[in-house]
Amino acid sequence: MHIFLDESGQFHKNDSEDYFVIGSFTVGDHKRTKKRFKSWSKDKFPKKIRFRPEIKFSDSGISDELRIKTVKFISKLDVRIRFSFLKRQNIPEEYKRKEKIQTGLLYTKIVAETLEMYTSSASDLLFHVFCDQRKLKGVSKKEFVNNIKIHLLPSLPSGANIKIERVNSRDFPNVQLADWIVGVIASYLNKKPLGEELFGILQNNILAEGREMFKDYWENKFNNQKTQSGD
Repeated sequence: MHIFLDESGQFHKNDSEDYFVIGSFTVGDHKRTKKRFKSWSKDKFPKKIRFRPEIKFSDSGISDELRIKTVKFISKLDVRIRFSFLKRQNIPEEYKRKEKIQTGLLYTKIVAETLEMYTSSASDLLFHVFCDQRKLKGVSKKEFVNNIKIHLLPSLPSGANIKIERVNSRDFPNVQLADWIVGVIASYLNKKPLGEELFGILQNNILAEGREMFKDYWENKFNNQKTQSGD
């Protein structure tokens, strides 16, 4: 199983969007998908940007009409999407130290939870993940990989081999495709223009409802404190 993953948003308060989103997909023939997305980029995108090594969902050189056409094209690539998301106001205390968010640990946790959504359908022994490079404050590359392996191994078939690669998306069209997918999902969650329309186009490619991280964390914490205080 090959999984391609990317994210949208930031954890910090100065970010303009409410949600941090991880979008990912699997596909039957990842080589064919790579070839088709590269061809689409070179044939359909405007001449002034089509030869860039990477064209992101948010690129200002793409019109709304072309953005819609591209998402419709993606929906026909047999991509099978899973995603998770976090409302920034729900970040738990455990991921804060002196009011600063431990972004590396938090990102690792969300990626691991997203990948866990695939383990129930993992039919082969190779679990190969490609994710875009991201600066992980407080977490080394080795710790990132090891922590995810520890999280996933108990739910994978015996003898499964987990391979996780942090790659430069410029060299991996399928990770660029993940950028478009997560861009659509983030637009929908953050109620951006076209967000609902674009999300509707990908609806049939989404295998399950998105997993919201730490949704009830603060409510549960408050209730536990009330119980302990005897109120």
